[in-house]
Amino acid sequence: MNYFQTLKPRLPKRYLLFIAAFVWTFAGGMLLFKGIAFYVNDPMYLWLRILVSLVCGSLFYILMFSKISAKHTKRIMNLKIEKPCMFSFFNFKAYIMMAIMISGGILLRRSGIVPPFYLSILYTTMGIPLFLSSLRFFNYGFNYRKYS
Repeated sequence: MNYFQTLKPRLPKRYLLFIAAFVWTFAGGMLLFKGIAFYVNDPMYLWLRILVSLVCGSLFYILMFSKISAKHTKRIMNLKIEKPCMFSFFNFKAYIMMAIMISGGILLRRSGIVPPFYLSILYTTMGIPLFLSSLRFFNYGFNYRKYS
C-alpha cells in the first residue's frame, strides 16, 4: 500500500451505507423543508399542491429512485475491499449528478424563473423520493449482517 492510500479515510461498508443514508436524508429533508416553507408563504391551492407532490414524489420513487438506491446499495455491498474510502458511498457519476441537481435547484430558486408556487411542488416532489430512498440505506446498514 503506498503512502497516499494510507491517507484515504477508510470505513467498513456498513458505515458507508449509513453515510449514504444520512446524505440522502439530509438532501430529501432539505428539499422537503424548503418546499413546505414555500407552501406556508403561499397557501393558495395548498391541498392540491400537496396531493400533486405526494403522487409525483411517490411515482418518482417507484419508477426511478428505488432503482437508483438499490443500485448504490448493491454496489456498496459488492465492493471488493472491506474498508473502502468513505467517499465511495457514491460513484463518480452520482457525484456529478448530485452537483448538477443542487446547482439547478439553486439556480431555479435564485433566478426567479420559476415562481415559488411551482418551486414548492418541485422541491417537495423531489424531497419525497430522496427521503424514501434513504430508508433503504438505513435498512441495509442496520441489517448489514443479514444482507452480507
